[in-house]
Amino acid sequence: MCGFLAIIGEEIDEFLVRKLSKRMAHRGPDESDIQITPCGHILSHERLSIIDIHSGRQPIQGTDLAWMVHNGEIYNHQELRNGILKDHTFRSKSDSEVIVHLYEKYKYNFLHLLDGDFAFVVVDEDDYIAGRDPIGVKPLYYGMDDSGRMYFASEMKPIADQCHTFSTFPPGHYYTPKTGFVKYYNPEYEDYNKATKELNLVELRDALIQATQKRLMSDVPIGVLLSGGLDSSLTSSIASRLLKDKGKKLHSFSIGLDSKSPDALAARKVAEFLGTQHHEVHFTIDQGIEILDKLIWHLETYDVTSIRASTPMFFLSKAITDLGVKVVLSGEGADEVFGGYLYFRNAPSTEDFQKETIDRVQKLFTADLLRADKSTMAHGLEARVPFLDKTFLDLAMLIKAEEKQPKTYEGKEKYILRKAFDTPDNPYLPDEVLWRQKEQFSDGVGYNWIDQLIEYCASKVNDTELENAPNLFPYNTPTTKEAYLYRTIFHKHYPQESAAQTVRKWIPKWQDNQDPSGRANSAHIQADVKIAKF
Repeated sequence: MCGFLAIIGEEIDEFLVRKLSKRMAHRGPDESDIQITPCGHILSHERLSIIDIHSGRQPIQGTDLAWMVHNGEIYNHQELRNGILKDHTFRSKSDSEVIVHLYEKYKYNFLHLLDGDFAFVVVDEDDYIAGRDPIGVKPLYYGMDDSGRMYFASEMKPIADQCHTFSTFPPGHYYTPKTGFVKYYNPEYEDYNKATKELNLVELRDALIQATQKRLMSDVPIGVLLSGGLDSSLTSSIASRLLKDKGKKLHSFSIGLDSKSPDALAARKVAEFLGTQHHEVHFTIDQGIEILDKLIWHLETYDVTSIRASTPMFFLSKAITDLGVKVVLSGEGADEVFGGYLYFRNAPSTEDFQKETIDRVQKLFTADLLRADKSTMAHGLEARVPFLDKTFLDLAMLIKAEEKQPKTYEGKEKYILRKAFDTPDNPYLPDEVLWRQKEQFSDGVGYNWIDQLIEYCASKVNDTELENAPNLFPYNTPTTKEAYLYRTIFHKHYPQESAAQTVRKWIPKWQDNQDPSGRANSAHIQADVKIAKF
């Protein structure tokens, strides 16, 4: 929805704040605004207008002295307006405005009332609160400069060279100067022993339909990212049905190296089956390599799989916004919730399987969600993720782990999700897609993408450089030439130690080759267990 920068402290240079905020102008191409509060704190906002596009500009003032900036969507904003906030007078129809009113009504104790994906800061004279959604769908960073001023920003770019220390704001928390960090999101599923719920396929299907329906809230056109994999195909199918009931046709978007790439072929089948207005985008390996520097600047990570997968997503996002679409649904989260990655079939026990799903969900903000947000918002495109809906998570994460394990169903990952939508009388997807093997997005665009990317990186990094990596990069030391090249590019843009420490590498468990490609697992139909081992 946007990018924001909030600085709390004394003697803040307004011109500098405007300049820093413009480092995120790609996140909000529609409007830019700034507010200096009566106490001299500054809130800056770069807006991508999606809800109340005419009068919902930010920063937003409450009924008195409080001001707020927000990135994301509050899906239950109308329910809040009609219910617990019915006695409040609103200045706009923006979903964001409910946040500052909830603050005025409940002070700090209100984040559990929000149903949505969000990062925000509310400043009330010299008091303030910053908060982030439960899973970290929306990015947020915080830091402090040498003068003790606090910074909060949607991306690292505005604060990395301003703060002596900075970090990622933890999901599911809020921060105030009086309380410090407070964890407000404490779901039952965080205790692996609580996964005792009996499987109900109808309940599971209905929960995903409701999660998708919420995310169709928009005053601008919505599309779907359609890779042809199970997760994006299901959200596309559900969205297509819901929009068809309103007399609307869904636009779907896919990408590959060419028309014969695994994802392009599968996506075409799904689009034809659903009757969507389908758009297929192609890119070349040379084009992908050419944008690596710019891409890593946007992503703010050196994680190998995030960069591999973000490259096609970056190209696709540009093509989508060129067509006037500002919002897309995406399938992130399903693999973490249901143990969908191929390595999950090697889990030593049911307990290990369940613990790993919990850990993957909790760490989504460091990889898949970071990629989904920053590769799309690089072009002012908002991605929404139905699988990470709070209500859906409360249901799906508490289902017995035995029901999710691939070994229970002859190695078929995400079996219960597939069965929930296996409705022969009213099919959601073609059978060959409903039962298609898990394919990492960076593999599905065409296997040559990763193979030749690895070769290119190997040609740019010599053996001596890689051997010296522990001296140059003692934190998260790169162990392959590909990882080394990404790290050097990242370090050029973000040389601070704090920047390096915001990154968590995505590494599969329980398999010999720790390359993140799905093909590194022997169960893949095109397995290459030696990939990247040079």
